[in-house]
Amino acid sequence: MSDTQKNRLLEEFQTYLEQTDSIHALSTEQPDLTMLLSEMAGLKSEVKAESRHFKTTLDTLSEALATLQTDNKALAAELAVHSERLQQMRSETLSMILLEIVDIYDRLTAGFEVLQNYHPVSSLFSHSKKQDVHFIKSFNEGQSMTLKRFEQLLQRYNVHAIDCIGKLLDPRSMSAVEIGRDLKFANGIVIEELRKGFLFEDQVLRLAEVKVNKI
Repeated sequence: MSDTQKNRLLEEFQTYLEQTDSIHALSTEQPDLTMLLSEMAGLKSEVKAESRHFKTTLDTLSEALATLQTDNKALAAELAVHSERLQQMRSETLSMILLEIVDIYDRLTAGFEVLQNYHPVSSLFSHSKKQDVHFIKSFNEGQSMTLKRFEQLLQRYNVHAIDCIGKLLDPRSMSAVEIGRDLKFANGIVIEELRKGFLFEDQVLRLAEVKVNKI
């Protein structure tokens, strides 16, 4: 092959390469706008669909949260009512038990006072007076210990006797069952306590029965 032919082939190859580079550059610099717009429209539709799905999910979660909060409020209110009712039942039951204890305490106190004032008649118990006195003394001590135990039990549950003597009649805690006439006291003053009254946690457990002065 002559030099002239070689030079001509090289020139043709160079021209081919230049044309190929130009076509590639044009295809790179000028993309297909129709396809690009189509892809953008597709992405836009997907974004809208995802947004709608997210909004629906968010609304569902918001409704579920609102329902849960409402249920929690209703449950809390129901628990509060149940707790209050339970506390009331406990207080009523405890009051009934303490009232029974107070009645037993009354009977023990009355028996103790009888023992305090009892003395064997010498003419009737001359042969056993010593033993009788010892028995009564021992029984008296036992009653005294029992009364103290009851008093400690009542104090433990905040049960206290109502202070009445010398006080003005209080119908919230006292019941006037007898009338007395004593010039040393003013009208409406309690001059004698016929049956003790008691308070339980600052509430009246049992009314005191009293004699009230009336001039």
